[in-house]
Amino acid sequence: MEIDEAVRGCTDRRMRTKYGNAVYVVQRAFALYPFEEVAFSFNGGKDSTVLLHLIRAGYYLYKKDSGDVAQMDAVKNCPLRTIYFESPCAFPEINSFTYETVSTYGLPLETIHSDFKSGLEGLLKEKPTKAIFIGTRIGDPNAVGQEQFSPSSPGWPSFMRVNPILDWSYRDVWSFLLTCKVKYCSLYDQGYTSIGSIHDTVPNALLSDSSTEKSFRPAYMLTDGRLERAGRTKKTNHKIEMNSVAGNGMNNIEGEQMISRAASIIVVGDEILFGTTEDKLGAALCKKLHAIGWRVSHVAVVRNEIDSVAEEVERCKSMDDMVFIFGGLGPLHSDVSLAGVAKAFGVRLAPDEEFEDYLSQLMGNNYTGDRNEMALLPEGITELLHHKKLPLPLIKCRNGVIGYQELGLWL
Repeated sequence: MEIDEAVRGCTDRRMRTKYGNAVYVVQRAFALYPFEEVAFSFNGGKDSTVLLHLIRAGYYLYKKDSGDVAQMDAVKNCPLRTIYFESPCAFPEINSFTYETVSTYGLPLETIHSDFKSGLEGLLKEKPTKAIFIGTRIGDPNAVGQEQFSPSSPGWPSFMRVNPILDWSYRDVWSFLLTCKVKYCSLYDQGYTSIGSIHDTVPNALLSDSSTEKSFRPAYMLTDGRLERAGRTKKTNHKIEMNSVAGNGMNNIEGEQMISRAASIIVVGDEILFGTTEDKLGAALCKKLHAIGWRVSHVAVVRNEIDSVAEEVERCKSMDDMVFIFGGLGPLHSDVSLAGVAKAFGVRLAPDEEFEDYLSQLMGNNYTGDRNEMALLPEGITELLHHKKLPLPLIKCRNGVIGYQELGLWL
């Protein structure tokens, strides 16, 4: 199978790991649900295109593992029921690419012209559907609270959302597409990095080619994936970037500009409870949060124990808009804090290669690679928040942010 061969033959270890985890999710979905009761939501975008080929590869491997060798050639395209919510506001290039791709891979297509919720209600009434593959990634507006397998939200038709690329970054998406040499929508070669409707999407200005006024470089040349949505021009009311927390440009945490926005601060450390170390970070963070209009509702110091951290995070995460967790001495994140946060959100710790790269650069020859538990992060809910003045990125898990004591020097 060409996708599996391309990825397993590449030298990008991160890509191989992400691919392996994603196709495992695909294989599990086919093992759990009857094929005829599984669907794929395809919209012609880059994430959806990645997911299509992961589904093809996962289905092939699932059949191969089941010993169905006689039909291997017939399953390479995975004739999975495919749903396309066509909008009159979609780019013509998106529509063309969607229909062309469906034809190329022999996908049975069902086009829906109503809104997503109404369309799903009609679809599920017509044909039993237990699971739908969706190309949601962390950082997407609708990704909050989702995991690889997430039941649909209350009030929606009942089905399982399957998110194989939930933990993929912008870099991962383009690494896969370029490694596998698969076709993608032509708009991405014209500087578009995130495609919505024709009314709210323009080429990403960061890809503007200085040699000509109208030319843009391809989307895969965007060096900072956090700016993927910079080409979305639609304004969102009452939103600010929380990079003003310290006035130093911290990215990726958004908050509503409302006086009711509240935060909790949890400091992890026996040395503070024993009185041998003074907590200066909590006070500094309180001051900065108040300066931008946030209300700090709760500050707690807890033991350096997983259960203590988990209990406090569990208490605060449903109470406040943001929970800041800091623990341990030294430049690295506390593994106890990470384990506690993972327990509070009901997920496991799993290797994160992007964070591992940072640890490797920071520690040099003293770093032990995959065996180092500090490279384990809460699975499926983690986003790294970068800043040039910090030796390591902060770790955002849903509405929790995990940092370290030396951040106080920066605040």
